[in-house]
Amino acid sequence: MASTTTSTPTSSRTDNDDTDLAATAKGIASDVADRAVAAAQRLPEAATATGVQLERANQLIQGESDEVLAVGTSLSLGLAMGLLLGGANRLLVILALIPATAMGFTLFDRHGGTRSTRTR
Repeated sequence: MASTTTSTPTSSRTDNDDTDLAATAKGIASDVADRAVAAAQRLPEAATATGVQLERANQLIQGESDEVLAVGTSLSLGLAMGLLLGGANRLLVILALIPATAMGFTLFDRHGGTRSTRTR
């Protein structure tokens, strides 16, 4: 029985695949670097806009009554606890606690950390 073996040029095909893979990886790395530079250039503008909006939110919170702040704090805490008990992502729970913290600290600042009782 005679058998014939045929050899295929796998080494040249492997070299071409490696070259294509390297070129693709180089192109992706170049795109990522370009986008990172563009994002870094816009970062100061984004930080300024965020600071302006945080100051505006603080002014709105400062202008609210104690009752509105108490209700908002309770609502935000309830939402955060519901998310936590429901198994939501911890990042969502932390984001739900941000307004509760802002309103709660505003209430504490107004009353010096104590709650005054009203006499009737």
